Amino acid sequence: MKKYLKYLKPIRTRDEYKAALSVLERLFDAKPDTVEGRFVEILAVLIEKYEESHFPIEAPTPIEAIKFRMEQLGWSNKELAVLLGGRNRVSEILNQKRDLSLNMIRVLYKKMGVPAESLIGA
Repeated sequence: MKKYLKYLKPIRTRDEYKAALSVLERLFDAKPDTVEGRFVEILAVLIEKYEESHFPIEAPTPIEAIKFRMEQLGWSNKELAVLLGGRNRVSEILNQKRDLSLNMIRVLYKKMGVPAESLIGA
């Protein structure tokens, strides 16, 4: 275990990141309430911190969020048209020629479960 202690420090470079991932992979199956398990937990936090700052994930646009939820539900534009008032309106929205109204945002949130934050672009 002592040979791994050098990895308990902030990860600043890509090489340190790769090395930490390699160690995490080797010890991943460690039992939670053991020295190795606690080490894995700490190392995972350090890796996560590095990833957050070097590989940020941008929030989806409202249209991306709608399309993703449609895919999850197995919906086509036809089902969305029922909620939003017709095929033409859905086409305009998905092609970004029409903005979502407050009423549409409410419907998409309540009927499809699309997070409101995603629909208003927050």
